[in-house]
Amino acid sequence: MVIKVFVATSSGSIAIRKKQQEVVGFLEANKIDFKEFDIAGDEDNRRWMRENVPGEKKPQNGIPLPPQIFNEEQYCGDFDSFFSAKEENIIYSFLGLAPPPGSKGTEKAEESGQHEAQKEGSEDAGDLTGSPGKNEEEGETATEETEGITAEGAEGEAEEEEAEEEEDEGDS
Repeated sequence: MVIKVFVATSSGSIAIRKKQQEVVGFLEANKIDFKEFDIAGDEDNRRWMRENVPGEKKPQNGIPLPPQIFNEEQYCGDFDSFFSAKEENIIYSFLGLAPPPGSKGTEKAEESGQHEAQKEGSEDAGDLTGSPGKNEEEGETATEETEGITAEGAEGEAEEEEAEEEEDEGDS
């Protein structure tokens, strides 16, 4: 199955170009197979896109703007629905694809299952040094960021103190 992304390569709208870039960039970064179809230079692509966007998804003027996303013939959505799916970490279901092994989509499915709950119950409760969980890893990142900010703040304060001392010496 190939994801089809309908774009306008010669769009005069900066907003449309940015949206197209975001969709294409995301698909490339996540190694999701897709093909771009230019509606600006190919009337057949434009006609196909307009005919295959469902009526309830078309804007009031009836002409859907790029980017529009399809999985083969199946309509997935426009940029706004793509963005929402990306934010909610449900992009693979939005695209009609199975999440790759080890991705967040498969981890969430496993976590919600009974199998995972039984596995956790059978772990050694006395081992308090177990592998760090997802939240702990994020906490470490947040701590590192905070330390960086604190160090920067300390440098800024030190520079201010030096400047004040120089002013005081100049006044003497």
